[in-house]
Amino acid sequence: MISTPSLPTTGKLAVLASALLYTSVTFAVATDAAPLSAAAPAYYTATLAAPANDSRAVSDGVAWACKDATCVAAKTSARPLRVCRGLNRKFGQVAAFKVNGEDLTAEELAKCNA
Repeated sequence: MISTPSLPTTGKLAVLASALLYTSVTFAVATDAAPLSAAAPAYYTATLAAPANDSRAVSDGVAWACKDATCVAAKTSARPLRVCRGLNRKFGQVAAFKVNGEDLTAEELAKCNA
C-alpha cells in the first residue's frame, strides 16, 4: 500500500480558515462603499450625457465610481480611448472625458462615442 502525505485535520482547518479570511478581505475591499477619492486618486474623469444607473461598475477591467453623470476611475495600463469606449459601452454616450486632468480632443471623443 502506498502512503501519501496528508495534512492533519487541524492543518486542513487552518488552510480553510485562511482561504475564508482571504476571500472575506478581498470581497470587502472590492465592495467598499467609501468614495473613490479616499481609495485612489481619480486619473480618469468622465461626464456622461445621462446619469449613470449604477454608482459602481467595472467595464473592461476598469473600476468606475459614478455619482449622477460624473464617473471617476484610477489609472490603468489601457490606452485612454479604449477606457473611454469601455465606459461608453457600459453607460452610454460620454459628453466629456479627462485623462489626468486633460480633456480628450473632440475627434477622440467622437471616436469614443462611435
